[in-house]
Amino acid sequence: MDEVTGAQLIAESLKAQKVEYMFGIVGVPVIEVAMAAQAAGIKYVGMRNEQAAAYAASAVGYLTGRPGSCLVVSGPGLVHALGGMANANMNCWPVVVIGGSADQNQETAGAFQEFPQVEACRLYSKFSARPSSLEIIPSVIEKAVRTSMYGRPGACYVDIAGDMVNAKVDRSKVRVVSCCPSPPVSLAHHDAITEAISVLKAAERPLVIIGKGAAYGRAETGLRELVEMVGLPFLPTPMGKGVLPDNHPNCVAAARSRSASLSPSQCSGIRSCDIALLQADVVLLLGARLNWILHFGLHPRFDPNVKIIQVDLCAEEMGNNVRPAVALLGDINAIVIQLLEVVQKDGWKYPSNTKWWSTLKDKIAANAVISKTLALQPTVPMNYYTVFHHVSQLLPDDCIIVSEGANTMDIGRTMLNNYFPRHRLDAGTFGTMGVGLGFAIAAATVVRSERSDQRIVCVEGDSAFGFSGMEVETMCRYNLPVVIIVVNNNGIYSGVDLETWKEMEKMGDLTSVAPPVTLLPEARYDEVMTAFGGRGFLVRTVEELRRALQLSLGDWERPSLLNVLIDPSSDRKQQEFPWLTRANL
Repeated sequence: MDEVTGAQLIAESLKAQKVEYMFGIVGVPVIEVAMAAQAAGIKYVGMRNEQAAAYAASAVGYLTGRPGSCLVVSGPGLVHALGGMANANMNCWPVVVIGGSADQNQETAGAFQEFPQVEACRLYSKFSARPSSLEIIPSVIEKAVRTSMYGRPGACYVDIAGDMVNAKVDRSKVRVVSCCPSPPVSLAHHDAITEAISVLKAAERPLVIIGKGAAYGRAETGLRELVEMVGLPFLPTPMGKGVLPDNHPNCVAAARSRSASLSPSQCSGIRSCDIALLQADVVLLLGARLNWILHFGLHPRFDPNVKIIQVDLCAEEMGNNVRPAVALLGDINAIVIQLLEVVQKDGWKYPSNTKWWSTLKDKIAANAVISKTLALQPTVPMNYYTVFHHVSQLLPDDCIIVSEGANTMDIGRTMLNNYFPRHRLDAGTFGTMGVGLGFAIAAATVVRSERSDQRIVCVEGDSAFGFSGMEVETMCRYNLPVVIIVVNNNGIYSGVDLETWKEMEKMGDLTSVAPPVTLLPEARYDEVMTAFGGRGFLVRTVEELRRALQLSLGDWERPSLLNVLIDPSSDRKQQEFPWLTRANL
């Protein structure tokens, strides 16, 4: 009789569904599941916090198109992973979480770490279930994997009772389930495609907005052909960067916002200033949602009469905040090809000599002057713009950039270019801080598995780094050559310098005196990395920054961390419309 354990069935079922990566923290009752996963050929990465493990597993789903898996223990372990599940759902990334739980015969008896896990996960997932027997584990795993990818991608949860992990069953009694295929491709209705082209043709000021849904949908080839054939300006959302290169001549990202210091004449007489969004009369919205990232599609950031051509996989998303002039429901890549086919037959092209193109180009040039002025300031400590100016000059074009923080992420988004799709990972739709190191570990693991020579560069604010800083040990343990750049301003949004901190200490109890946004000045995050065997650099000047980054990019044997001390009062150039917060700090 060929017997198989529950742990083996879980691992073999995941592998059969082409789940290649598992991130987690082991303990009772899931240790054997991790061991079985390795035996089945799944790469297991042991993390230091379940939240970071869930972030990493979801990033694998975004990068590869198949869900990563996250393995957690019962009770608190599962609760810690809920943040990662919620983040995956908000970002629409596929992930499967496997959680151990109390033995079946101890339910309601106050078992060790007993918790209503299946019920709790229903709030944070598309599918949440516990197999009732060993025989149906493959069926439940297949449904979890399939559900995570089909429709709008997201998180799924499978609960495994502790007494099922090592229990055995005759293999002949187990229902064999084949691998679920990639999601079926759906097309938009032909009449809707024709209507969309008509609306675009009638536009005086068209704009294409490219979201991370276009990146996840692998729409880059058709989209580039469409944009170049028709001659349309495009604006990427933060993780839509790289679907088409940031240096593409049709990219108008630099026209998105302006400094309040610009005169009205520099803004061509426009009073409110987010020209690309504000003045567009037709927007082709590709794999992006009209949520807070795009200011809900509403005035004053958008023209109140703008016509939206909305392309989305999810019917329920159509009409959120703004009713679309045309709704194109289906697979984004397939719809882009549909649009392209009509344009190819029609031969229509948006003129390159319009007033709209002139306005956008003038805006781009004006913003470039402002950013360059800030970047070339010779002061020490450096400001954000100086740091990112020099970092951008040294990064390889094909590196994957992970970024989180407040000013660090927002300024970095405008100054660190992406040239390839799915090469930027950040706080995303949920605005989650703490994702950076988990995302970087996932990207480095995938790149290594694919035998690629891409670099993973993780750009962190000092506050953001603190959420998951212990994951540097994970990087060192697996020899993942991630380069971490901590842009350290001693606080959340802004901090104080060392002298001011010492003066505050003299004033009394810091819990009553220190501003809530402050962190310890000049904290030695670089020494955290060196404590585990990685390379750490304390950076104060441009020369130190360039030297440390060049050395780090040349080291493929271990991770590095650059602790870049900047002016605690450094800030973004003033925005007419605050992108994220209305706090007056």
